[in-house]
Amino acid sequence: MRDKENMANKSSEEAVLHLTSAQAHRAEILENPLRTYLLGIIISICGNVLISISLNIQKYAHLGNFAAYGFAPASLIAPLGCVSVIASAVISVVFLKETVRASDIVGGTLAITGTYLLVTFAPHTSTHITAHLVQYYAISWHFLLYLFIEVIAFCILLYLYKRKKVKHIVIVMLLVALLASLTVISVKAVSGMITESIKGQLQLIYPIFYVMLVVMVVSCAFQIKFLNQAMKMFDATEVVPINFVFFTASAIIAGIVFYQEFEGLALLNIFMFLLGCLLSFLGIFLIARNRPKIKQQDRNFIAMDRIPGRRHTDKVQPEAKTTTYGSLAAKLMCNRAGQTDDS
Repeated sequence: MRDKENMANKSSEEAVLHLTSAQAHRAEILENPLRTYLLGIIISICGNVLISISLNIQKYAHLGNFAAYGFAPASLIAPLGCVSVIASAVISVVFLKETVRASDIVGGTLAITGTYLLVTFAPHTSTHITAHLVQYYAISWHFLLYLFIEVIAFCILLYLYKRKKVKHIVIVMLLVALLASLTVISVKAVSGMITESIKGQLQLIYPIFYVMLVVMVVSCAFQIKFLNQAMKMFDATEVVPINFVFFTASAIIAGIVFYQEFEGLALLNIFMFLLGCLLSFLGIFLIARNRPKIKQQDRNFIAMDRIPGRRHTDKVQPEAKTTTYGSLAAKLMCNRAGQTDDS
């Protein structure tokens, strides 16, 4: 009995101290409102400055990734995207204090090992991308065959996705990957021709440059569209690893078919390069799997017992496109129904 009384006394004392400190803090704010406002203003200004800096750094980072295609093979640049996933995992642990899991350590080790193999055994030859070379590659029979197969596959997948309403993550990610292959080809062509123009050999006067520029913009736009749809329908922990695998595979195939990047490469180099890709894929999968998922099923439900004038324990999931979507419209409909019943 004494222990219970002591525990009750301690809890009551802690509650009183907490209440007293809260009241003192509130009184301090009321006494010094100017200081509080200034503190809020300073924090807001600092936050906006940091956001601006990060956005500008991100712009330069995208420019750097774009320019990289003009100096290195596309089959090497694309798999190195696993570095961003590893960096995000490290930053989330250091700054966001997320828990380090065993799968994170194993996945990071595999991804780093795969990156080392990619850099070591990738094609080291650098080709000067000129307008004449791009034109030659664009009319080669193996690229035309590849483009024909890709168009047929894209039309079939788009038919399943739009007409048959097959909302599977593999279907959406394959659409993104097929567009990504064209994006990689056009980005490397545009970046390479701009690089050659900066060096003194003007390539911007050739029509093929603007053709590739249009292909790059259009393919990027539709790729982002389908990727955003995938992010809405599926969880990010599923989209990120699948997109990385499909995008990397399509970029490697595009580099091999269009730019013939594996031509003259030794069989051992090809094997070790593919092994590096496999290790990177496994590493990204281990890092991304079992991440906390956002439960979206609770967002679209309206609790009937929270609507004034109605007592219900059930939940309703309204259609987003109907006029009754939202709690206000549901309230109005309930009120109308109540008036009808009374009459």
